[in-house]
Amino acid sequence: MFHKIKEIKPLKRYVLLAIFQDGTVKMYDVGHLFDEIEIFNALKEIPCLFHRVKVDIGGYGISWNDEIDLSCDELWDNGVSYEY
Repeated sequence: MFHKIKEIKPLKRYVLLAIFQDGTVKMYDVGHLFDEIEIFNALKEIPCLFHRVKVDIGGYGISWNDEIDLSCDELWDNGVSYEY
């Protein structure tokens, strides 16, 4: 099941605050991806790239550019619930 993303906010230390359309809020730490998926290292290496994250059309994912993205399910399944 898709949990559409309404809004995404970059926080400090490579953490994202994801607000879903149903009102659920989750925190997602991108840092664990640096060792797992090489392309995510660009978020550390290119100044300000991490803060350019945006919600994709339709809310089914987020992206930083044409090469770096995450699905809404990744954020939902591996994010930590947060009281906003």
